[in-house]
Amino acid sequence: MDNCAPDCSYRRTPFGVHSAERGSAVRETRRIFAQDFTTAPYPRMAHFGEIYEQHRNLVYNLCLHYLHNAQDAEEAAQDVFVKIHARLPGFRGQSSLKTWVYRIAVNHCLDVLRARRRHKRFAFITGLFTGPDETPPEVPHFDHPGVLLEDREALETLFRQIHELPENQRTALILRYLDDLPPPEIAGIMGLTLKAVESLLQRGKQNLEKKRRPGAGK
Repeated sequence: MDNCAPDCSYRRTPFGVHSAERGSAVRETRRIFAQDFTTAPYPRMAHFGEIYEQHRNLVYNLCLHYLHNAQDAEEAAQDVFVKIHARLPGFRGQSSLKTWVYRIAVNHCLDVLRARRRHKRFAFITGLFTGPDETPPEVPHFDHPGVLLEDREALETLFRQIHELPENQRTALILRYLDDLPPPEIAGIMGLTLKAVESLLQRGKQNLEKKRRPGAGK
């Protein structure tokens, strides 16, 4: 793969192998990683490469928790770091760097999910008018690399139920129980009070328990 010609259909990125149609985004990411931010307002993490190295696993795992598909998570994580690069000069250290990175990643994942829902609605409507040879694009399948085959069906159901919750409840549960963050840190990421986060966690767990009861949704 590393010896591919320039027009090869796949290219290697910091997160894996992506289709050629994302080549321009890959080149932009490489250009970003080569830059030096020695004049950034956050001197201890002035070089963007340091931010990437310290947070790439955090960002990828969060994207995977939201999107449930390894390729989608890789592409989303790459886009998150492009956004981090663009916004870094405006970072003033009013929150911790980790909180700031999390906030950008969460908001981007929510944007991706909203776009996915819009796409599904559009595909459904256009599908009413398509002929037998015109099939709307498929929604990505559940593909979580950390899930054992025998656990796949149960965890796919659990993730789907989590994502049926309201956005704030979903985000609070993901950050608390999948990313293992304490409620005060979640409050900083979501821009809420600690009391509001605790309420979201309680309501989210209650709603999730209702969904998981036998016969629920039938």
